[in-house]
Amino acid sequence: MTGETSEPDNVDIPDEGDDEGSRVEELEKEIQYAKAEIANIRQRAARERSDLLRYGGASLANRIIPMVDVLTKAVEASEGNDSVIEGIRLTLEGIRSALESEGIVQIEALGNAFDPTCMEAIATIPCPEDSLPGSVIEVIEQGFRMHDRILRASRVIVAEGDTIEMICSWRSRIIPR
Repeated sequence: MTGETSEPDNVDIPDEGDDEGSRVEELEKEIQYAKAEIANIRQRAARERSDLLRYGGASLANRIIPMVDVLTKAVEASEGNDSVIEGIRLTLEGIRSALESEGIVQIEALGNAFDPTCMEAIATIPCPEDSLPGSVIEVIEQGFRMHDRILRASRVIVAEGDTIEMICSWRSRIIPR
């Protein structure tokens, strides 16, 4: 009789061992997933720190850019005191060089082909004889870029043509006004 009772006990023991073995496997998988998640978090944090260092000055730049516009207009509209205008011009150059040292540059738009990724067409006019269709005729508000990010899109007037009509119709479907 002892042999008969020991057999069922032996059968139960391997089942418990299988349960424990599968539980150990599950826990090992969970540990692997946790390690992978920790590695992902570290990579994400490093990327965020890098972006913060690279683009940290964007909010300050967004506050300074309108001042650049005002000083530029003051220099362009000057008619009198040359020493005051020269002071404004020097201030403007100082601000621009400070922005450039932080990776903030003006978007060159005038005379170039319209680029919807960094320009906003506020109007189109018939294409002048000396311009190509789809080219920027006038810059209303200068745009700025910080490294590869657009801080402010250039607001431009574009010569009419097939290219600009296609872009404007595409934009109106994507961005309703």
